[in-house]
Amino acid sequence: MNQGSSPYSFLNRKLAIKLSGGINLLIFFVVATGHVLTEVHGESIYMDDTGVLFFIIARFVTGFFIFYILYEFCFWIFRQNWKNRKKYLAAFLGTVAVAMLISPVFSKAILLFFNSLPEDLYNRVVNTGFRKDLSSAIIVFLSTLFISLFIRNQQTLLENQRLIAENIRNRHEALKNQLNPHFLFNSLNTLDGLIGFDNEKAHSYLQNLSSTFRYTMQNKEITSLKDELNFVEAYAYLMKMRYGDNLTIQYAVDEKFNRYFITPLSLQLLMENAIKHNVVNDRHPLTIRIETTENDTIMVSNAIQPKLNAEAGEGIGLANLVERYQLLFGMEVVVTQNGDFTVEIPLIRKLKVESYAT
Repeated sequence: MNQGSSPYSFLNRKLAIKLSGGINLLIFFVVATGHVLTEVHGESIYMDDTGVLFFIIARFVTGFFIFYILYEFCFWIFRQNWKNRKKYLAAFLGTVAVAMLISPVFSKAILLFFNSLPEDLYNRVVNTGFRKDLSSAIIVFLSTLFISLFIRNQQTLLENQRLIAENIRNRHEALKNQLNPHFLFNSLNTLDGLIGFDNEKAHSYLQNLSSTFRYTMQNKEITSLKDELNFVEAYAYLMKMRYGDNLTIQYAVDEKFNRYFITPLSLQLLMENAIKHNVVNDRHPLTIRIETTENDTIMVSNAIQPKLNAEAGEGIGLANLVERYQLLFGMEVVVTQNGDFTVEIPLIRKLKVESYAT
């Protein structure tokens, strides 16, 4: 919803025309099916009776204009910035009043034009005037109320989804920004130790460091699994330079999944969590496994070997990942702990929204 626009802007002329035509057509068929206009002077009225046929057409046309005027008036009341109780009361009473003012005018015009109508049909039109006006007003008010409540509810749901998406996006950006200072500090220390000692490794380390930061600076909602794996391999190279043989990354990724899609930083986040929350040393080397499955998912798993003085993490990274998949794709990220800590992420075969890939 655009800022400054009326919350009832959907109650417009186009909707009034559609409702007027639809409801009037429905009433016409109900009347025709019920044989209301039958048995005048003891004889049935057939559609080949030209006078009656034109009368029915005239009633249909005037009925459309009556409903259209009522809807325009009722919509105008609903668009006012009043309290709901006052608005609903004014809309109902006002619509009834307008119906009783305009409907007799149209009815009298028709009766004057068709002055040769059978007496029974003439009396039926006159005697049902009040009931018809009240019914029309009730139909217009209730349909307007139902539509306004339904659409407002849908707008509220969409707005909530937008806010949730924005919140998750902000948290995702916060995670990226949180990663960069700590990661950069540790990486520069490692790089400083390599310079002058092994310049070739220092050069390779710097290239991988540049690749990881270039990837984290992208502004994508989703990326290909191939690109994510290239980023993870660069990140894993930096981690292995820090932990040496104490850290092992095992890959079992079927190439057919390279063109599938995944949210950026998903695998890196899980790798970082595994290193952060588990012991990684000579006595307890850590192995992280990244493998695809036939269920179109990719799993990241590691043995649980918790640190004695583990840092109290907020856990927002994994929660953010779960929420993003639920919100963007309606898919579940499965987390299990059974000797190993395993996170299974669905891979997206085909994007429904092209903008995700840009």
